[in-house]
Amino acid sequence: MPNRLAGETSPYLLQHAGNPVDWYPWGREALGRAKAENKPILLSIGYSACHWCHVMAHESFEDERVAALMNDLFVNIKVDREERPDLDQIYQMAHAMLTQRSGGWPLTVFLTPDQAPFFGGTYFPKDSRYGLTGFADLLPRVAAAYREQGSAIAEQNERLKAALALTNPDPTDEHAALPADAPDRAYTALARVFDSTHGGFGAAPKFPHAVDLELCLRRYTTRGDKKALEVVATTLERMAAGGIHDQLGGGFCRYSVDAEWTIPHFEKMLYDNAALLALYADAWRATGEIVFAHAARGIVAWVLRDMRSPEGAFYSSVDADSEHEEGKFYVWTPDAVKAVLTADEWAVARRHWGLDGPPNFEHEAWHLRVTVPLADVARELSIAPEDAGARLERLRAKLFAARELRVHPGRDDKVLTAWNALMIGSLARAARVFDEAEWLEAARRAVDLLRGSLWQDARLLATCKDGRAHLNAYLDDHAYLLAALIELMQTGFRRQDLDWAIEIADALLHRFEDTASGGFFFTSDDHEALIHRPKPAHDNATPAGNGVAAQALLTLGHWLGEPRYLAAAERTLRAFGSELGERPSGVASLIIALEDALTPPTSVLLRGDPARCAAWRHTLERTYRPQVRTLDLSRAGELPGALSRPHETGASDATAWVCTGTSCLPPIHTLEALESAIAASR
Repeated sequence: MPNRLAGETSPYLLQHAGNPVDWYPWGREALGRAKAENKPILLSIGYSACHWCHVMAHESFEDERVAALMNDLFVNIKVDREERPDLDQIYQMAHAMLTQRSGGWPLTVFLTPDQAPFFGGTYFPKDSRYGLTGFADLLPRVAAAYREQGSAIAEQNERLKAALALTNPDPTDEHAALPADAPDRAYTALARVFDSTHGGFGAAPKFPHAVDLELCLRRYTTRGDKKALEVVATTLERMAAGGIHDQLGGGFCRYSVDAEWTIPHFEKMLYDNAALLALYADAWRATGEIVFAHAARGIVAWVLRDMRSPEGAFYSSVDADSEHEEGKFYVWTPDAVKAVLTADEWAVARRHWGLDGPPNFEHEAWHLRVTVPLADVARELSIAPEDAGARLERLRAKLFAARELRVHPGRDDKVLTAWNALMIGSLARAARVFDEAEWLEAARRAVDLLRGSLWQDARLLATCKDGRAHLNAYLDDHAYLLAALIELMQTGFRRQDLDWAIEIADALLHRFEDTASGGFFFTSDDHEALIHRPKPAHDNATPAGNGVAAQALLTLGHWLGEPRYLAAAERTLRAFGSELGERPSGVASLIIALEDALTPPTSVLLRGDPARCAAWRHTLERTYRPQVRTLDLSRAGELPGALSRPHETGASDATAWVCTGTSCLPPIHTLEALESAIAASR
């Protein structure tokens, strides 16, 4: 019989609905039972694309003996970290404090009935091995500790709650200067750990760190720092050539297990690909390197082909496993490749992807990555580079078609507001960079679906699946959506996007802001009571909601001349002033907001003939200018604030207004003068 998870929307929870474990979703029923029976809670947090979550499920949660122990000793709660990032944040921090180790998934935490954690870990094997205590052996010990060490656990819980409270910043002097040197110090820290050979930061495992790379790319563009460009270009080139990049289907996996980007952890996440899409598009604008354009186009191809719902929203992730083996869908043998290709095509594939070398994956298999650049392959084969490129495109198509016949990894098809917003914003930016109307239409269709399905009674919800939307939206949902609407307006202005952006910004201020100390809490003021209310500053796999909110509010505040938004952004930066000034590593999204606060973005407002305005905007968007926001308002009608600038009829076909902060230049009527004014404003 299915357990209580059978009625949930999360594909991850549904994966456990047939377990013999008496699982509960997080909620009043489970928490109430724990209190009524004075029983400890076993909290298991994971997500559907997580390989080690599957391993622990197969070993322990599907095992009748282990399930019987769990059911007898604990109230068992299963949580999808993607639907409940509030719980994941709290208990990952608690785990780190309790164990002095980094966390991850599956996260296994044991709680008292009042939700306070007293013991935790990540993956536990069913039986003791490799120096790890077996889950079946651990369960009775933890239950006994709860019964026998109540006073010690209570004392520990008080210390833990106090420590969690200290993770939120203290109130700061509202008159103190913002730390203007933080961008330099953050970049210096990144440059120190940059791997100049393979790209990326540090050693294995390697993550993309897209927001850190964005900070470096901005530095190159605004300061002419060629070393900063080397950091970005080397990393993006090596990633695009590596196994973290799906050489056949496009898109990127979550991280590489090695320092060379060869073998990834094979899951593909919507949020990673959203961040990398914007980054590769901007890197192409900044450098003209075609490899960056190819990577960006590959991400879009994957998203629109594999990750879009029939209604137009975007799914969450693709599993690492298929047929219970990680990476099985993606890897090849030389014979399997050769069987699909002509001799000429095989000659290119063999050298380009190193299929004539030793295998790089388990079971004598090869995971495709570039080992010999295509230009070198062309020279070796005495063919023109164009011929080599044409062969590569043909053989990619053939291998992709053959791979499509395999058993596909599972796909998590829930719609998350935050991750959809990230992809919507990146699609909108890429659409204007590459002048792709279809991409803009895909972004608009997705945002309209969010507005229709996840915006109910002037409140944002966090997730939707099979027509059922629920859960209070979090800071990230609001901040990322506001940023996405700002990107959409720059690509193709619609009044309904501006109106919704204002509603979202107001919701941020009314329901999330810490009006006493500045910054935004992760949960709203009417969220359920948890043991901690975080106010996150650090970027993780996704950028910090506080940083993104500050960036977006600065832009919208200048567009509308709305001091409430500008003041909230400044209060946020002051709230994290100590973090920015003393520990600027890991807070790149806040540092980008700081740069925009210290040197306000330049807004270019176009009015007049739609064709002329479109041509001007298209020309302006060819150049990467991270602190310039261009809005084509030729079809917009009357607008509020600074956006109300008119077209001067009779002067020319178009009028451009260039505004920095609260100051605007006189109207401009030629593209040449506009380019000069933008250059002078920076």
